[in-house]
Amino acid sequence: MDAKVVVYSTPTCPWCKRAKDYFKSNGIPFKDYDVSKDKAKADEMVRKSRQMGVPVITIGSHVIVGFDKNKIDSLLGTH
Repeated sequence: MDAKVVVYSTPTCPWCKRAKDYFKSNGIPFKDYDVSKDKAKADEMVRKSRQMGVPVITIGSHVIVGFDKNKIDSLLGTH
């Protein structure tokens, strides 16, 4: 798996926690950015996704808004 996984999240978002737990339980490395504290990363997230909701997950050049397990599995080649 070469695609770099990035999660833009906030501490109070239950779907963000679910997404991060999913990556951890499947041994998928990811970078997590807390957009409630990091304005630059929040701006980057909005630029990539064109919206403010979290989580926003990027896998390589693909942008996923929300925790879409099927799309994540499809992009990572896992099931």
